[in-house]
Amino acid sequence: MSETMNTNKKKQPLLNGRRAVPSNNSNDEENEVPEMEAFGLIPRGFNPKDYLQVVDVHMFKDPHEINKQQHHTDKYYSPKLIVRRGQSFQIQIDFNRPYKPETDKFWLEYLIGRYPQQNKGTYIPILVGDVLKPGEWGAKITHKENNSIRLSVMSSATCIVGKFRLYVAVWTPFGILRTQRNSATDTYILFNPWCQQDAVYLDDEQEREEYVLNDVGIVFHGNINDIKLRSWSYGQFEENILDACLFLMDKAELELSGRGNPIKICRVASAVINSRDDNGVVAGSWDNTYTYGVAPSAWTGSVDILLEYYSSKQPVRYGQCWVFAGVFNTFLRCLGIPARLVTNYSSAHDNNANLQLDFFLDDEGKVDTKLTKDSVWNYHCWNEAWMTRPDLPVGFGGWQVVDATPQETSDGMYRCGPASVQAIKHGHVCFQFDAPFVYAEVNSDIVYSRRDKNGAHVIEKIDQTHIGQLIVTKKVGSDEMMEITEEYKFQEGSEEERLALETAVMYGIKKQSTQDTMYEPQTDVDMEFQVQKAVLGSDFKVTITFRNKSRNYYTATTYLSGNIVFYTGVTKNEFKKHSFSAKLEPSASSTFDVVIKSSEYLSDLLDQASFHFFVTARINETGKILAMQKATVLEIPTLRIKTQGVMVAGKEMSVTVEFTNPLKQTLENVTLRLEGPGMLRTMKKEFRQIPMNSTLIWEVKFIPKRPGLRKLIASLNCDALRHVYGELNVQIQKP
Repeated sequence: MSETMNTNKKKQPLLNGRRAVPSNNSNDEENEVPEMEAFGLIPRGFNPKDYLQVVDVHMFKDPHEINKQQHHTDKYYSPKLIVRRGQSFQIQIDFNRPYKPETDKFWLEYLIGRYPQQNKGTYIPILVGDVLKPGEWGAKITHKENNSIRLSVMSSATCIVGKFRLYVAVWTPFGILRTQRNSATDTYILFNPWCQQDAVYLDDEQEREEYVLNDVGIVFHGNINDIKLRSWSYGQFEENILDACLFLMDKAELELSGRGNPIKICRVASAVINSRDDNGVVAGSWDNTYTYGVAPSAWTGSVDILLEYYSSKQPVRYGQCWVFAGVFNTFLRCLGIPARLVTNYSSAHDNNANLQLDFFLDDEGKVDTKLTKDSVWNYHCWNEAWMTRPDLPVGFGGWQVVDATPQETSDGMYRCGPASVQAIKHGHVCFQFDAPFVYAEVNSDIVYSRRDKNGAHVIEKIDQTHIGQLIVTKKVGSDEMMEITEEYKFQEGSEEERLALETAVMYGIKKQSTQDTMYEPQTDVDMEFQVQKAVLGSDFKVTITFRNKSRNYYTATTYLSGNIVFYTGVTKNEFKKHSFSAKLEPSASSTFDVVIKSSEYLSDLLDQASFHFFVTARINETGKILAMQKATVLEIPTLRIKTQGVMVAGKEMSVTVEFTNPLKQTLENVTLRLEGPGMLRTMKKEFRQIPMNSTLIWEVKFIPKRPGLRKLIASLNCDALRHVYGELNVQIQKP
C-alpha cells in the first residue's frame, strides 16, 4: 500500500488553502479502495473465508439482455453495462454459500472519480431494502436461489452522468471486506428522457426515438431561395464514442458533482467543442484554405472527428457551423439529452448586438467593405437541447439553443447557451445564457445608410424581414424539413411581435433609434431582382424589375455587384460589375437582364458555390437610392451510390460510388469518403485526377453487422469542387 501511495504523490494536485480535497473533475481517474478495511487490531485467528464472500457479479449487460433492452441502450457498441438514471436495473451476486439476511450484511458501493465523497454524489453506498422509491438510490432482492441473489437497483433521477465503479462490501465484526477492482462491472449511467423525474424528460415516444436514438440526421444548408440538404452520421452508439464524450467533460474540467445537470453540461460542451481558448475538439476555418487538415465539407459525420480528438487530444482540423453542430448533437444524444440540429436562414452576425446590421454605401451606392463590419450568414446551424430550466421562471423549459460555433465570447469564452427558445420568442432576453445574441441572430434589421456631403448619415433603406426568415430542422421520423420559425418569433408585423421587441429593448438590448438620422423611405418606385437557378459551370442571368408607381418619367442609374462569398456572408472578391441606365415609364414595369458567364466566376469559386448580389439604383430626378441584396447557390452535382446483390447481416455486400466531373477542367487530388453508421466505418479513397466529363467508379466491399434500415453517406472533395454528397437508404435483412 505504501508503495502505491508514493507513486500517486507525483500526480497529486497542489491543495490550496480553501479546499480540503482537490477538485474532482476527471471521470477517468480512480482512487485505491482497500479490499480489507479493518476496524482496529485484527485478532490472530481471523480468517476472512469464514464470512460471506462474493464469488461473482453478473451485470446482464449484453444488448439482448434485460438491462440494455429496458433502458434503450442496446445500440451502444460497448461490452459494459449502460443504464439510464431514475430507472431500475438488475444485477446478480453469487456468494460462496447461501445468503442469510438475519446475520449476513452486505451493501453496494458506486464510486466515480479520484476523490469520492458521499455529499458530492461521487461515493454512493446502497443498502439493501424492502422497497424501491422511484428516482432515489436503493436496492432490493427480487430473487434468491442456492448461493445467488438477484437485485433490482434504482439510481437517483438527478445523479451524476458518467462511468461508475462498482464494489460489493461485506461487513464482518473486525472490518469490511470488499470485492477487487473489476472493470467488467463498471456501470455507465446516462440521462433518461423516459423518466418523468429526470430534467431531460420528453413525453413523446416518437420524439425520443428521433432526438435520442436516431444516429443519422439531416443538415439543411444552401440559402433561403435554394434550400439544400445532406445527411450527417451522428454515430452516438459507435465504439468508444461514449468514452470520447465523457472525456470532453474531463477536458472542460467540469466538476463531477455538476455532471448531473444538463444546463451545466451544455454550457461547458458549447465551449469545448470548438478549439478557441481551450484546445477543444474542432478547429474552425472559414478562409477556403484547409492545408494540413480536412476541408469542413468533406466530413460525413461526427465519429471520425470525436475518435481522432479522443486519441490525439489535439483539435481536429477543420470545421464550419454544421460540423460544430453535428459533433455537438452526437455528444448530447450520446449522453441521453434530447437534441436536434437547427438551421437559421439569413442569420445575423451582429458585432455590436444593437439589433441592427449596418451596411454602409459609398457615393455610387456600392457597399463600402471597409466600414461594413456586420454580416449576414446564408445560413447558420446550431443545436437545441431539451431540458427543464429550474434556474429560470416557470415556462422557459423545453428547447434551449446551444451553439458551439465560435462567433462571440460569452463570459470570456467562445460559447453560447443554453438560451430558452421560449424566452427568445417573447423577448425575455434577460434570462441566462446569451439570449441577446441569439435574439439578434433571428431578429435584426438591415439598415443601408450613406454619408451625405455635410457628413450626416442618411438612411436609404431599412429591411425588417430579411433576417431569420426561415428556421428549420429535420421532421420527426422522416427526412423532410420541418419549419420551426414560429417557435422563435411571432408573425412579422403582428402586435405580439412589436411587444416582444419592446420587451427585448426594455431588458437592455440596444436598438438604435432612427430619429437622429434622416430617413425618408422611397415610395414611388419599387425594385426587385431574381437570380436564375443554375448548375455549377453554366451561364445564368439576373433579372432586375422596376415598378414606377408615379406619373413621372424617371431614369435610374443602376449598379449590379456580383460577389463570391463565404456562406458567412463575408466577401472574398467581386467578380462582376455592371452598371446601366434604366428608363422608367410612368405607371409601368420595366425589366433588365444581366448575363453572368461561367468564365467570370469559376476561377474564384469557394467551396459552397455561393454568390451574393447587391443591386443599387439611384433615381436621378429625386436623388433617392434603392438597395437590395440576395444570396444564391449553384446546383452542385451529386454522387450516385448503388448496392449489388444480397444485403444480409453478417454477409459480405458490395457498394459502388459513381461521379461524373461536370466542370470544364480536370479535377485533381480528389478524396472520396463513405460511411454508414452501424454498418461501415468511414472508408477513404484518393484519386489523382478526374478529367472533364469522365466518370469515376469506386467499389467497396464490407460486412454489415446488424439488420435494419441503415443509411450510406458519401462525400467527394477537392480544391476545385466541394460539398458533393450522395446518400442511399439500405435495408439490411436478418440472416
